[in-house]
Amino acid sequence: MSASAREVVEQVDAAHRECWSTVLASTVRLTRDLDLAEDCTQDAFVQALRTWPDGIPRNPGGWLTTVARRLALDRLRRETNLRRKLPLLIEEPSAGEDDEQPTDPLRLVFTCCHPALARQAQVALTLRLICGLSTPEVAAGLLISEPTAAARITRAKKKIAAAGIPYRIPADEELPARLDVVLTVVHLVYTAGHVAAGPDLTRADLTGRAIELARMLVRLMPAEPEPQALLGLLLMTQARGDARLSDDGELVLLADQDRTRWDARMLAEGVARATGALRRGQGRFALQAAVAGLHVTAPSWEKTDWHQVVRMYDAMLLSWPSPIVALNRAAAHSLVPGADLAAVLAELDALGNEPALRSYAYLPAARADVLARLDRADEAAAAYDEAVALTANEAEQRFLRRRRNALPVAAAGD
Repeated sequence: MSASAREVVEQVDAAHRECWSTVLASTVRLTRDLDLAEDCTQDAFVQALRTWPDGIPRNPGGWLTTVARRLALDRLRRETNLRRKLPLLIEEPSAGEDDEQPTDPLRLVFTCCHPALARQAQVALTLRLICGLSTPEVAAGLLISEPTAAARITRAKKKIAAAGIPYRIPADEELPARLDVVLTVVHLVYTAGHVAAGPDLTRADLTGRAIELARMLVRLMPAEPEPQALLGLLLMTQARGDARLSDDGELVLLADQDRTRWDARMLAEGVARATGALRRGQGRFALQAAVAGLHVTAPSWEKTDWHQVVRMYDAMLLSWPSPIVALNRAAAHSLVPGADLAAVLAELDALGNEPALRSYAYLPAARADVLARLDRADEAAAAYDEAVALTANEAEQRFLRRRRNALPVAAAGD
């Protein structure tokens, strides 16, 4: 049955969100060449736009995988024929090899996170290949410029090709040393989907992919606490998803969310996994999960144990001295009953010197909140304006403008 042009575009767009990394990973398994696999995956989506008007396949992901792999084989054959080395370089897929393998995305993550690559390149490449993020989206997720993001991705691909880095999940003895960066990347994937650039607050394809990868890591390393902690953290965050938006599509902060809208089943699994991980260690993700657990188990925002939240961030700063952790710690500190807000503001001002936070909207947003509570409305308005200019998410922009407009009239006016 033929499909309308609009229906085809919607279906291809949905397939891109849901199947990009699976199609790419399966094609990489065939070619062992990231650039070739990425080109062929993109061409498969173009073919879908041309072909699907005659009938949308029942299994879009399978259709795209088959097309991408056949395109890759055709190109390899042409190149190899030119060199007359076809028998040496190409092996025809055996029966069933065209099928998608459930661990393909995880294989690709471990390839992108190979220790031969610099940490920053590992993260940028994974966001590009696993998530299908554009270079501007990668740059926004990592708080870096677009040229820097593009350079990291290009260098990483060249390094993988030149070093002949294998496309596989590492052996058991290699896994612990490779784990932290993979967990970091999976968390970044979720973060990129949790506050997406553009009109929608979230991208369910990215958050769903991150949770799926976290579950794969738990199955791969069941005795390690950190994958359990990461999965618990993601589930507790995801469980609050519906309550983050009001009925008219506006952003609702945790403090104002209707807790009856939280997904109780998902929360229970998240809390259980986080608790189990904390009993076996206090790694970075276990501490982050502990903070999330303090929020979701508190009877209300006002009754949250802010002293304990700050202690968790203090512990995190010892093992992971990140400017973002310091920012979150300062924001939590401002909510401790009787907190010295002037001192908190000084902490936030000092963080303004951190290069990684110069384009991070949450820093001026946090300053604006503290300035407003100090009755320094004019400065709060300016900080809100700065935050609006730095975020690419329209729901966040509207929220920040509402906060600015709620300031005393003399300050809120233009």
